[in-house]
Amino acid sequence: MIMETFDLNSHFNQLYTSAPISHDRPVVGITTNYEGIDATVRSAYYRQILRAGGTPLLIPPVADIPTILSTLDTVDAVLLTGGGDFNPLWNGDEPMPGLHNINRERDLPELLLTRFAYDRQMPLLGICRGIQTLAIALDGHVVQDMPHTEQLLKHSQDADREEPTHSVSIFPQTTLHSIYNADRIYVNSFHHQAIDVPGSRLRTSAKAPDGTIEAIESSEHKAVLGVQWHPEWLGDDGLPLFRWLVDEARLQREARRFHQRNITIDSHCDTPMFFPQGIHFEQRDPRILYDLHKMQEGGPDAVTMVAYLPQPKEDEQFKDIAPFAVDGPRQYADLIFDKINETVLRDTNYIALARNERDLLFNKHQGKRSLMIGIENGLAIENDIANVEHFAKRGIVYITLCHNGDNQICDSARRSNATHDGVSEFGAKVIAEMNRLGIMVDLSHAAESSFYDALDISSTPIVCSHSNAKALCDVPRNITDDQMRALAAKDGVCQITLYNGFLTTDGKACIDDAMRHLDHAISIMGIDHVGLGTDFDGDGGVPGLANASELINFTKAMLRRRYSEDDMAKIWGGNWLRVMRTVQNY
Repeated sequence: MIMETFDLNSHFNQLYTSAPISHDRPVVGITTNYEGIDATVRSAYYRQILRAGGTPLLIPPVADIPTILSTLDTVDAVLLTGGGDFNPLWNGDEPMPGLHNINRERDLPELLLTRFAYDRQMPLLGICRGIQTLAIALDGHVVQDMPHTEQLLKHSQDADREEPTHSVSIFPQTTLHSIYNADRIYVNSFHHQAIDVPGSRLRTSAKAPDGTIEAIESSEHKAVLGVQWHPEWLGDDGLPLFRWLVDEARLQREARRFHQRNITIDSHCDTPMFFPQGIHFEQRDPRILYDLHKMQEGGPDAVTMVAYLPQPKEDEQFKDIAPFAVDGPRQYADLIFDKINETVLRDTNYIALARNERDLLFNKHQGKRSLMIGIENGLAIENDIANVEHFAKRGIVYITLCHNGDNQICDSARRSNATHDGVSEFGAKVIAEMNRLGIMVDLSHAAESSFYDALDISSTPIVCSHSNAKALCDVPRNITDDQMRALAAKDGVCQITLYNGFLTTDGKACIDDAMRHLDHAISIMGIDHVGLGTDFDGDGGVPGLANASELINFTKAMLRRRYSEDDMAKIWGGNWLRVMRTVQNY
């Protein structure tokens, strides 16, 4: 046994008499209880975090939103601890006789903390009261006092806290099952409330023999987990949950740092389609998948927002199907760009227009998000080649040559009559003019014949701003492996998209399917020719990558696959920037 020394310098010298040691441990914020005049936490919580390799940081129960957000900027994960009952009014209920002491000092701070952390894709572990915090904050429901029946186990035990008192059955194919690699474990139990409805954003992952929900987790591919028992008191048996939390915190930390060091670009979204609904880009607007809050939460530095023009059928006029009253396609595109200025770019402290790499870097340095603009459907050019220069002067970075249906430029992958058998004579002139003016040629939505024609015609690399692999999802809109190879051979780039129907044919796609398409594209094209174009607000979005706030999950998914930072930087924007730079400098 080494006797304790009270020589302060000897403690300091453990660090300062040798080279600096690494101390880059993820920080886990721990919510505190409130009793009388004290904010406290039981030592078992922070000791387990320390054992798991994390740095514990205590979070006082403060409902001030700037303080909460600053706290979340500091920590990498949140541990929601146990304690007294919630005021049932937060659940829309009146108090029942079985309700115990409530803790008003904790309720609102922890509910706000949980919701904000959830929106920022932060790892969350809830314990006892903490699992109930998750449920109430995320639209689930908590029973104030479990009804006493013959089948009900004694969940509020008198045993020592370290003593397991009943079993828990863990559901297969859940996060909890992957943590313990077991169908059944034994837990302690000190509660009289329980979750009866997890809600749509959470799912049950374990139950007690009497049917009581003992664990919940995210149903949306997020690092969110809650348990009704107290693993902090179970020593080695409880440690796996804390190791999971610390591991997820480490991943969150790495992802954040990546976003700080690198430009991240989403090459395609359709948010202007929602302008007729009077959306509020400065708010966290539930009607749209891109807004300032979601961009800040998810971390993309830049997005290309397009003026989407629906393609009229043979018996239709464009002005009859346009969402706004206009005379024709050019006027409509101009109107959309005007509304982008009014709706999106008015918050100059937060977002600014970017036309080139220099603008993107400058805006990031200024702490602003960047907006680039493009046109989806060359119908906007009408039949006047001068309109290409008109839109170039407006600052567009690309034109998607067509959409669903043949236009004056080329044939489409869908609703095509093989009007031109590829690119038309006028379309060839449009492509040449785009080359001259430094506008990228986008072949998403184009027929295969149009694709190869455009590759031959264009003097600069082309892009597919939002396209997937036909080999994995056989729909006309996706591109073949041969197309991918041809695109890479001309130094172009294919941006994987999150449109459900382009990821799987069964309509049940999730983030894992998006990553499969990414991996496949890399295997065919190489790491220098892939990227991300979400198609958010154009029906893009899948569980795990459902809106702009979840784009940091794309980074974490690549980290899980052990992509290097250099490769991630290429995928997240470097490849797109290379093509854009080549085209603009032509």
